[in-house]
Amino acid sequence: MQFMNTWKVPGGDQLVYLQQQPLEVFGRYIQDGTDSKEAGGILLGHVRGEHLEIIEATEPSTMDRRFRYLFERMTFFHHRLAMKRWSDSHGLIRYVGEWHTHPQDYPTPSSTDLHEWQILAADRRDERPLLALIVGCQSLHVEYMHCTGKRQVLKHGVE
Repeated sequence: MQFMNTWKVPGGDQLVYLQQQPLEVFGRYIQDGTDSKEAGGILLGHVRGEHLEIIEATEPSTMDRRFRYLFERMTFFHHRLAMKRWSDSHGLIRYVGEWHTHPQDYPTPSSTDLHEWQILAADRRDERPLLALIVGCQSLHVEYMHCTGKRQVLKHGVE
């Protein structure tokens, strides 16, 4: 599956660019079989003004809970890796959001997803919106969740 690597906030110039590594990770966990389980992790990248460059997506750890219609990320592994990337890059690589899969061709967030994203957005130390991404069988769903609960669904490509 070839996913789009550039996403844009509608009506604005704000871009999200996905490097090759996250796209490869997403491709490994597409839920295209009847026995496939949800997967997920965190998104790490560079903040470039109002733009984001996503350079890494963590893969599920053995401690994460994976089911057909549920993924529960356990924080220890992902948090430790995020802190290592932050430290090694002298603060240039940071946590920017979350990703997980859905067994849908064109994924849409569930009410549980939206609730969890709002909690995570409210906990952001840098007060930036949370980048939330769902990997479907045919496409990605990419959005910003603000601490207020405001959502901005991004569109693929650049006009």
